Amino acid sequence: MSWLSRVRSALPSFGAKRETPDNLWTKCPRCQEMLFTREYEANLSVCPRCEHHGRIGADARLEQLLDPGFTLLPDPVVAEDPLKFRDTKRYTERLKAARAASTHADAFTAAYGSIEGLRAVVGVQDFTFMGGSMGMAVGNAFCAAARKALDERCGFICVTAAGGARMQEGILSLMQMPRATVMTRRLKEAGLPYIVVLADPTTGGVTASYAMLGDVHIAEPGALIGFAGQRVIQETIREKLPEGFQRAEYLHKHGMVDMVVHRKDLRETLAQLLSYLAPRKAA
Repeated sequence: MSWLSRVRSALPSFGAKRETPDNLWTKCPRCQEMLFTREYEANLSVCPRCEHHGRIGADARLEQLLDPGFTLLPDPVVAEDPLKFRDTKRYTERLKAARAASTHADAFTAAYGSIEGLRAVVGVQDFTFMGGSMGMAVGNAFCAAARKALDERCGFICVTAAGGARMQEGILSLMQMPRATVMTRRLKEAGLPYIVVLADPTTGGVTASYAMLGDVHIAEPGALIGFAGQRVIQETIREKLPEGFQRAEYLHKHGMVDMVVHRKDLRETLAQLLSYLAPRKAA
């Protein structure tokens, strides 16, 4: 075989299209910068260019906040689709699809562990699971996490990210608002700190209940926080809303949240708050 034949035979493989993983790149939704996914996740899902705080799942959030060796609390068992709800799809089909894309049974995951050596229960809502919507499973998981904090005499930290109540469960989802409210009251009566981290987005029935009942409210930069949407409010009051309305910085300026904390500083901030607010052991 001549050298020319060898070159010709090598050309197809040289010019062949290489397979590229679908998740190699992540586009920042704010500045549109293309980021290496691995570097983006290593930076706590915060854009290194514009500091946009991306949405993250429950597992990543728990690993960011808790010391190694934490214990996941069991997922609650609840009746599925009690209303036999159907829109364009059956509710059971939507649940099945959400669970196939998740490592958890529903939108709220809780764990018991420590933050810089200080014991705490941390509950996290995952917006990727049906918009983090609050249904019976979320309500039961929240109440179970609060009971664990009561049993262990430690603080309870709740990271919220939800579009509101789960419409497919109707009144049964709305019932979770007073149930969760009662548990926050029990924590207060027991002298245990309840700290809320408001992540993007926190809206609807979650905002109208346990998301705004904390002893301390921390918001992540740029997080959308509110009850009704801006368009609904504008059409109701027939006025243009201020710039940045319902964003973390606006709410902090107007006294609705106590602090806005960058994700890289969140763990240290929570540890400081726990050291101030957690009950002291008797001498």
